[in-house]
Amino acid sequence: MSQDAELLIGSTLDAGWLPQGGRADVIRSSVAPSPASLVRLLLRRGSSVFCVPRDGSEKLDLPTQRVPPSDPDGRVAAQHLVQFVLGAPTEPKPIGFVRNVVTTAAKGYEWPTPHAHFTLWAADGSPVIPGTWVDIGTRSELSDRHWFPLLE
Repeated sequence: MSQDAELLIGSTLDAGWLPQGGRADVIRSSVAPSPASLVRLLLRRGSSVFCVPRDGSEKLDLPTQRVPPSDPDGRVAAQHLVQFVLGAPTEPKPIGFVRNVVTTAAKGYEWPTPHAHFTLWAADGSPVIPGTWVDIGTRSELSDRHWFPLLE
């Protein structure tokens, strides 16, 4: 795959979490797309990934940060997230993203239309914040996450 190639690895038509007719595409890419809405940080240790509680709940997810409009591809947000989680500057690398395709905005849908991107960035290091290492085996509690196919 060339550096700027996108590889579609999955698509969910009429995705239930999107407005009617919305589609969610999972795309492997080494290039971060715009507009970025969220960035997630992937830290691996063997067959486990580092997770933190999501949105103040007990449900675990990868460390995540919203992307401000001034950061079109989310690179700066990803660097800030890495600095927060690892306690040191480390250059993250995009490995893919979920692209929401929504042609018409709907009440309760807060992301840009027609495309919103939720990018997965990988980095190496040991976290300095509290969290949990979660096994990503076949019965992983994370397997329902939209980004999960990017781990393969």
